[in-house]
Amino acid sequence: MTLKSLVLLPDPILRTESEPVERVDDDIQTLADDMLETMYDAPGIGLAAIQVGIPRRLLVVDCSKEDEERAPMVFINPNVVASSDERSVYEEGCLSIPDYYAEVERPAQVTVDYVDREGNQQQIEADGLLATCLQHEIDHLNGVLFIDYISKLKRDMVIRKFTKLAKSRGGTRL
Repeated sequence: MTLKSLVLLPDPILRTESEPVERVDDDIQTLADDMLETMYDAPGIGLAAIQVGIPRRLLVVDCSKEDEERAPMVFINPNVVASSDERSVYEEGCLSIPDYYAEVERPAQVTVDYVDREGNQQQIEADGLLATCLQHEIDHLNGVLFIDYISKLKRDMVIRKFTKLAKSRGGTRL
């Protein structure tokens, strides 16, 4: 497994809509494993392929607590097919926007269709942190960032800060 470089705001690839994965093969399996290693190393609880510069509809999550055994999940071509009217608010962060957190309101429960790492069509009903994490990562696949849910003033401040940081370090990859 290989650690991947994280793409950081304001890199325009983060606003790119990811392409579907055509078939689950060894390359996709390896990418999923590399993404899990990168996510754990960061550390984070979710990572979309676009965040490592690959515009494919693939994401990984693990919402287990620190004192629990790891529970990695791989979602290929995920799609939210239903969401609750009930809402929940979580303080979200993002590996592509390090050290910035904001409260985001999203549906409390979602149903997601996806293909698993063996190539089988699956469906999951998620609530709580997993529902929020899946929505956050699926947003990435659609070129949407969690800062799009906060006020324009706060969003503009975050973008300015990260643009300035990117210029000072000569790029937008970690």
